[in-house]
Amino acid sequence: MADEIIKTDLLIVGAGPAGAALACFLSSYGRKGIIISAASGTAHTPRAHITNMAALECLRDIGLDRQCIDAGAAGNHMVHTRWCHSMAGDEYARLYSWGNDPKRKGDYDAASPCDHVDLPQTELEPILTRRAIHTGWTLRFDTSFVSFTRPEPDVIISEVKDNLSGKTYKIQSRFLFGCDGARSQVIRELKIPLIKKPGQGLALNVLLKADLSHLVKNRTGNLHWVFQPEKEHPAWGWACIVRMVRPWDEWMFIFLPPPGADVKGDDMIASNEEYIARVKQFIGDESVDVEIRDVSKWMINETVAEYYSDGNIFCLGDAVHRHPPFNGLGSNTCIQDAFNLAWKLDYVMSRRAGPSLLDTYSTERQPVGVDIITRANQGLRDHAFWMKSIGMLEPDLEKRKAILAEFEDKGEVGRKRRQEFQAGIENTGTEFHGLGIEMNQQYRSNAVYHGDEPDAPALPQDAVREHLISSYPGMRLPHAWLNTRKPGKQFSTIDLAGHGRFCLLTGPGGHKWKEAAASAAKAVGVEIVSYSIGWKEDYEDVYFDWVKRREVEEDGCVLVRPDRFVAWRSKSMISNPQEKLEKVLRKVLCL
Repeated sequence: MADEIIKTDLLIVGAGPAGAALACFLSSYGRKGIIISAASGTAHTPRAHITNMAALECLRDIGLDRQCIDAGAAGNHMVHTRWCHSMAGDEYARLYSWGNDPKRKGDYDAASPCDHVDLPQTELEPILTRRAIHTGWTLRFDTSFVSFTRPEPDVIISEVKDNLSGKTYKIQSRFLFGCDGARSQVIRELKIPLIKKPGQGLALNVLLKADLSHLVKNRTGNLHWVFQPEKEHPAWGWACIVRMVRPWDEWMFIFLPPPGADVKGDDMIASNEEYIARVKQFIGDESVDVEIRDVSKWMINETVAEYYSDGNIFCLGDAVHRHPPFNGLGSNTCIQDAFNLAWKLDYVMSRRAGPSLLDTYSTERQPVGVDIITRANQGLRDHAFWMKSIGMLEPDLEKRKAILAEFEDKGEVGRKRRQEFQAGIENTGTEFHGLGIEMNQQYRSNAVYHGDEPDAPALPQDAVREHLISSYPGMRLPHAWLNTRKPGKQFSTIDLAGHGRFCLLTGPGGHKWKEAAASAAKAVGVEIVSYSIGWKEDYEDVYFDWVKRREVEEDGCVLVRPDRFVAWRSKSMISNPQEKLEKVLRKVLCL
């Protein structure tokens, strides 16, 4: 076996959300290859769980969104985030979360046809790997990536190890993808520099079975901050985020040490009996039976790779961006990395685009990585305000008790405490209603035509919470519900785009754009589907949302890339539409 060389065009290292999603997206173009994973199977612990609308739109493109929605928990399961003394005890505060705030629902409905879903990684990974295997990919678990050589630019020889037999063998590929997580061996082999900021300590995950259905009937939510400032605490269990895994009998208790604690100390180690005792304290109902399924520790990182690719080797997912789960950005960004890369890879492999199109993957996605690691860590820091107001950051127990007692004061002292706590809780809305950080990506690369409009529109002042809907090149195609003249089932503008093709959208008076698109597509050698939206056109803008969001005149056009990001737009009809479209396409495709 040591002398054996297996040949494939595509080798993906890692079968988590990034690697498995990449295989799924590539399979939609008919591309097949090999996935290897050092793990013995798909995720055995829930890990990531919030699946946002941006990621679901990607999965919607290949028809996997419905499976994810059916396998996850949505709606009222995710309606709140809570702050409480115990799951059974006093509740201090709650916030609407994940698009469920009545005051924000319109913003979320306007942003996407998809809704957030709570989908544990234990459910997501089998959906992705099953699709990959059924569409022709070979998946080898218990197989570790060791190293690679690159004898030629288009020839990569990877040495891999069968962890069961201990034997090594080689896989020759044209492309290599490092989707192997936060301890990425591919990143190490490439020696890609990592931009690191000081971490925020350690977290301890305790996965358990416990039926809490009787406690959450009137306390519905998928995240619950539990803390007891008036009591002493073990060093590893200062506070806890109780996360729903499956309603309402499977939970992850995420224990946090106090800020600045020595995470390498002996007091960070505990027995299962000690974990159960602390869990029961935070549940607040001794009658509940608790069964621990798994215990694991992880460091809270703020790390991003300086660049994501080197020649024909591409890295994505946690290999290039590492951060805590605040704002629920992890697996969502992994999936979007893969979606961005897949169409570019297929277009280059089929010679419909120049090789330099692949360089735009890092150019577009690395700034997104910077944004999300920054936001996720700031999401954790944002909790410091309420923690301070209720005494959680005070190391002295008696002082914590005194601060907590002040909340009972009916005068100015109590009023100030209560106001500070309220402000601190509301400040965390950046995490639980971060629509902007999820949807505001603005790509600036050679795969977007900015020649006519070099200046991007300014993002909202609160770009974390607020989403800018715009058809400006490099931004997401705006969502609007459409229908036919004789109404059928409504569908979104984003459903017209994607599916591996370019898409041109115009309106009444824009028929020359459709003619130009057909001619330009033939000349350049790509597929462009064209639709007119408006009064008695191909599709009806029945809510008048498209006319408000398209930002071009009826006879203008919006050209959309296969990943549903706007490639270019024309505000109105021009004298040479075919010539212009050809120029734009050649530029965007790096031809």
